[in-house]
Amino acid sequence: MSAADNRYDVVILGGGSGGYAAAFRATELGLSVALVEKDKVGGTCLHRGCIPTKALLHAGELADQAREGEQFGVQTTFNGIDMKGVNAYKDGVVSRLYRGLQGLFKQHKVALFEGTGRLVGPTTVEVDGQRITGRHLILATGSYAKTLPGLEIDGERVITSEHALNLDHVPASAVVLGGGVIGCEFASAWKSFGVDVTIVEALPRLLPPEDEQSSKALERAFRKRGIPFKTGKPFEKVENTDAGVRVTIQGGEVLEAELLLVAVGRGPTTADLGYEEQGLRMDRGFVPTDERLRTNLPNVYAVGDIVPGLQLAHRGFQQGIFVVEDIAGLNPAVIDELGIPRITYTSPEVASVGLTEAQAKEKYGDQVKTLTYDLAGNGRSQILKTAGFVKLVSVADGPVVGVHMVGDRIGELIAEAMLIYGWEAFPTDVAQLIHPHPTQSEAIGEAHLALAGKPLHVHG
Repeated sequence: MSAADNRYDVVILGGGSGGYAAAFRATELGLSVALVEKDKVGGTCLHRGCIPTKALLHAGELADQAREGEQFGVQTTFNGIDMKGVNAYKDGVVSRLYRGLQGLFKQHKVALFEGTGRLVGPTTVEVDGQRITGRHLILATGSYAKTLPGLEIDGERVITSEHALNLDHVPASAVVLGGGVIGCEFASAWKSFGVDVTIVEALPRLLPPEDEQSSKALERAFRKRGIPFKTGKPFEKVENTDAGVRVTIQGGEVLEAELLLVAVGRGPTTADLGYEEQGLRMDRGFVPTDERLRTNLPNVYAVGDIVPGLQLAHRGFQQGIFVVEDIAGLNPAVIDELGIPRITYTSPEVASVGLTEAQAKEKYGDQVKTLTYDLAGNGRSQILKTAGFVKLVSVADGPVVGVHMVGDRIGELIAEAMLIYGWEAFPTDVAQLIHPHPTQSEAIGEAHLALAGKPLHVHG
């Protein structure tokens, strides 16, 4: 197909992680590609999610280190947070990555159409009156910050994570509604900035999808840091006060703060894009697909946050690559959703891949074996003064089916954990690997040694 008449091999609606990954891989495979983006390429992750939030968390980590320098024999003085400077640092990181991404679009010769795209045919998108048709269409329109029925976001006292990323001051106090990844990360960063912050979560524990042992470890760490949380307490109402907001939760308990951060998850951006008019099957706003990410419409695929499941940038990225390789006839292996690593960048971090202990027991019953290696026995973790663990979930005389970790910087180990899970490694297989000393990666090695029946630094 010729790009000259706005006909392409692949048309992609949305330029976030899933969309641009699909575009770049498609051009590598010799396909002509058009991508439609209403805002900036890079999507939520680069501009309103992963990157800027982690920049805030790193600034918070430095603030904590400045306060705690004496523990390490370093005399430091902490004079507070300059949000203008923090935002300049955060925005600088985003800007550099954005410029690099724009350069890659040119390098890959992707035809970029800027504007709001709408489906007007099975594989045809209209942008500002201009029509673009593809042999194949990939929907990658991402997500938005959700709220609750009757809870109005005003952008000043009641805000979402997108507003929180651009605050020009450090609030004195905040209530965070939602104890999932986004809520816990903002609570962690804000506490480091000196905010009096409280988390409210309707479910019984923080980070509900994670292994219960990991959730409990984070809760202990938050108590130690002075971050109170109210679990099993659904939100009831919010009212404005002279000083901020008054938040009422189940049982009539009232919390007062300068602002309320609504962090109750993200919804799929699929409304008013012509999806339903073209007969695309929808489920509560999401786009269901088969295991090869095909929708019910011929030659139409969906990737990223609009597909039911984990809403993670690296999931969308991998899905984008998978789809175009499938289109090109390379027959890639189906993505194992359980093999997608998960990290919450709080202090301490929580990282996992595979089955939780509860999920494993539901699947394998009494064949499940677990082992928890405490980071107290890890030299590098002691140097960093971090507490936590590496927990393995395995099947008796079988492979490791889940890895769960808690600790500062522990997320950097998740790639090895993913390989262990993805390759269905047995504890004895990993026990033979050499992990350099002193590193936190040794904790993974020690845990597998113990599970293989030859513990070195594990008691009992």
